[in-house]
Amino acid sequence: MTSPDTPNESLPDVLAGPLLRRLTPDRLLIWLVASRPLTLKLILHPEGHGPRRLTLNDSRVRRLPLGRHAYLHLIDLALATPLPQGVRIAYDLRIVGERGDAGIADWAPHLLHEGAKRPAFVLCEGHRRLLHGSCRRPHHDGPDGLVRADSWLAERHDTPGEWPSWLLMTGDQVYADDVAGPMLVAIHALIRRLGLFDEALEGATVADSQALYAAESTYYRREALLPDVTSSTDLRERFFGGVKKPVFTSANAHNHLMSLGEIIAMYLLVWSPTPWRLVEVTAPSLDGENAETFATEQAVIERFVEGLPAAARLLAHLPSLMIFDDHDITDDWNLTAAWERTAYDHPFSRRIIGNALLGYLLCQGWGNDPDRLTGPMDEVSALLESAAPEGWLPAEAQDTCIRHLLRFEGWEFQVPGPPKLVVLDTRTRRWRSERNPRRPSGLMDWEALSEFQQELLDAPSVIIVSPAPMFGVKLIETIQKLFTLAGKPLLVDAENWMAHRGAAGVMLNIFRHSRTPGHYVILSGDVHYSFAYDIRIRQRRRGPQLWQITSSGIKNAFPDTLLDWFDRANRWLYAPRSPLNWFTKRRRMRIRPRDPERARAGERLWNGAGIGLVELDDQGRPSRIAQLDARGFDVAFPPPPPDKT
Repeated sequence: MTSPDTPNESLPDVLAGPLLRRLTPDRLLIWLVASRPLTLKLILHPEGHGPRRLTLNDSRVRRLPLGRHAYLHLIDLALATPLPQGVRIAYDLRIVGERGDAGIADWAPHLLHEGAKRPAFVLCEGHRRLLHGSCRRPHHDGPDGLVRADSWLAERHDTPGEWPSWLLMTGDQVYADDVAGPMLVAIHALIRRLGLFDEALEGATVADSQALYAAESTYYRREALLPDVTSSTDLRERFFGGVKKPVFTSANAHNHLMSLGEIIAMYLLVWSPTPWRLVEVTAPSLDGENAETFATEQAVIERFVEGLPAAARLLAHLPSLMIFDDHDITDDWNLTAAWERTAYDHPFSRRIIGNALLGYLLCQGWGNDPDRLTGPMDEVSALLESAAPEGWLPAEAQDTCIRHLLRFEGWEFQVPGPPKLVVLDTRTRRWRSERNPRRPSGLMDWEALSEFQQELLDAPSVIIVSPAPMFGVKLIETIQKLFTLAGKPLLVDAENWMAHRGAAGVMLNIFRHSRTPGHYVILSGDVHYSFAYDIRIRQRRRGPQLWQITSSGIKNAFPDTLLDWFDRANRWLYAPRSPLNWFTKRRRMRIRPRDPERARAGERLWNGAGIGLVELDDQGRPSRIAQLDARGFDVAFPPPPPDKT
């Protein structure tokens, strides 16, 4: 690795990207971070058509400073002549310089498939084939589903008809709240190397981000940065208590990211191999237990870095859509009304949440639907521009920007079909419990659910992205319910669609509505295991057909033994004829699980990192459901036997 003391003149032009975001025949969105403002040209080579050369002037590229040597480039290119669909479109993003142009083959050869001269994409007609997944935790000791997806796509390099329409990333693209020690060391080294913006911090025992990075407790003991006052007790539980969870664990909550610079550096390090060549990861001074943890994590992180060229190559070939879940911001984000009151009433925790949301806007949200985000983007742009001269974010402007962002409604988005694709925000518009502020909130409030219903009415078929499964494992939901009744929802991530009576009732009524007669495919993640259900409305011959398809995690998994126990107990307690089914909110629905083909003894839950693959027929029904297991094989979920009821 290059020494952090290497002169800045040796920085590579491009640090991360290009990432293909929302692509249509007449508009291309591309994300890239460079070490300086770049002058760019885009050359498109559609098969069977002549090349198209496009200069990316200031009206087509928004350049935002992130530090002295880091500039976000948001390419938004409207095309007067639409691009063809269904064919490979090779492309080259060329950097214009005094000594000539440099193409992707020059500055990022790892983005090219073997034998290719350029990366490529395909604009598909409709959403017939999709890759989807969530929960990419760098220090999970297992393979990376994005690496598996890259090898799968490479096998289909010359058959554009088999390329997916989208890579749907359905939550926890980064883990801001669960960070390995070596990753945090790399983050701090990259902040220094790139001169990412500093900021003042209020409500902590350190005055600013520079003091944060230098603090003795900055590794594995960040809860010590809270002042020793009464209000800190609940904050420590909310932000640094994940390690106490017996099932759903944030094992490194004590390394929670805090500054915007840390958030930006994290995105660069999980999406690109290039920043890793600019830093050295050496263990800081740690006590014996943490030193041992650091050494174990470092070996896992090194294997993660080895796979980054393939992950970056996938993101440069497939258009991607992304939506947040809790770990993109913080564990249990907005879980209860009491959680919100504790978190947002303290200036330090409000800044932690706000910085993660700023990072999501810049690195994920913009590429989904920039027109919906014009207001927030303009305000964030002004904030970053004002920081550029001195390298410090102005505190008052940053707090104002965060306050507006926390109130913003508009993270959800839709993509025209067929079938129509509806992506839900299940985090920021929650239905708070009126009976007890410590009970879990509904994942969407009444107004958000009403808007969701309007998107579905009279649609022949719809793909719904819900980060948490709408129809999950009944036994696990029951366990979460019991912890909630005991007043401990934080101990088990007790947030699912059925946890709040009002939200669950409205959601189920939406699907039972007489004007929702079509096919609905629900794609979810979050839970760290994969499964598929076929769902019908009871006592309705022409009711809608639903499929709950869950793929999780891209680089994460559930404890094997515990999941086996849950799986077996769930099959026994909630068998089709079990009377317990009549005590669930889903009793008016017939839910039939699909058994994964590689199951050893009737398991219905597949545990293994990877990414989901769904293929749909002309009516929007799944013709194939599979999990591309990161260990190098496919796991199919064939349909259950015909329903005789």
